[in-house]
Amino acid sequence: MSVVAWILQIVLALAFLGAGGMKLARPKPALVAAGMGYAEDFSASAIKTIGLLEVLGAIGLVLPAVTGIATWLVPVAAIGLALTMVGAVVVHVRRKEPYLPPLVLGVLALVLAVLRIAYPA
Repeated sequence: MSVVAWILQIVLALAFLGAGGMKLARPKPALVAAGMGYAEDFSASAIKTIGLLEVLGAIGLVLPAVTGIATWLVPVAAIGLALTMVGAVVVHVRRKEPYLPPLVLGVLALVLAVLRIAYPA
């Protein structure tokens, strides 16, 4: 089961690192122009904060398990990312946009949290 958890950790970390990094690197108008309409509903600083939370969550999924230090942070990071995705689903549903990607990421983050609670790194 540990192999499954590691694969899930890496996949989720890459997904959140990419999504968060994009929010941090691109200005709000570029995100809107790229088809991320939800960005219209948030200030530039709120978007950067969401991006930072996603990047920190991605790091929290992998770094504690790799170092063996404070491994209890892995499920905490996973739950935090799942909560972030709950917010994303709500925003996308309100805007009548596709909500399946954040829903899937949120469910996978919860699965990882359960796996890492049951089978610590």
